[in-house]
Amino acid sequence: MNLHKEIYIFIGPPGAGKGSLSQWCMQKLGWQQLSTGALCRKHIADQTTIGKQIDFAIKSGKLIADTLITDMVTEWLIDNVGHDKTPVILDGFPRTVVQAEALDHLIKTQLTDCTLKVVKLSLPDEIIVQRLAGRLICQNKDCQAVYSVIEGSDLAPKRPMICDVCSSSLVRRIDDDATAIRERLKVYHEHEQKLLDYYHNNGHKFYELDVDKPLEKVFEDFKAMKFIVTV
Repeated sequence: MNLHKEIYIFIGPPGAGKGSLSQWCMQKLGWQQLSTGALCRKHIADQTTIGKQIDFAIKSGKLIADTLITDMVTEWLIDNVGHDKTPVILDGFPRTVVQAEALDHLIKTQLTDCTLKVVKLSLPDEIIVQRLAGRLICQNKDCQAVYSVIEGSDLAPKRPMICDVCSSSLVRRIDDDATAIRERLKVYHEHEQKLLDYYHNNGHKFYELDVDKPLEKVFEDFKAMKFIVTV
């Protein structure tokens, strides 16, 4: 294969702006994005073999197995990577060391000319709590655009409680309250550290991006690669 394509992994807690930065990269740079959440919903809607298994796990109140998520992402990458040199952002994958190992194996064996770049979005927990407490999400499952009611935010919708993208209503997540957010962050940081340790121990470089600033500045820093490179 002659791919010469960059695959970006955004690692960051809920509210760090992974989705917003991904959207800007798609809209302004023409990049591709793989959202595992959106891909899961598509497989369920299409009633694929993977979709049926994911739907069963969700309805049973079980965690979706790493193998299911990995198979789904692998299929998408093989089908979509290689047509051009457009970079791809993985949103929501990998979330576990098992998934990270599977992605490394795929790149080494099939997507051999792809380059993996791991970007850690850094933001203090208290800022995250503030952001999520003021977060709005488009209720259209095919859109899921993110907005904010925080005064002065560059993510404010143009019309109150209406999505700029698809004109659907905006809603708050029921778990976006301070107590629930702090509990989610505690769990998240445990998983994040395992992922970062994996990439560190396996010789990957990752880039740390300060996202405690307006999205426009974060985007400019990202384009200029003004990150701290660690090994």
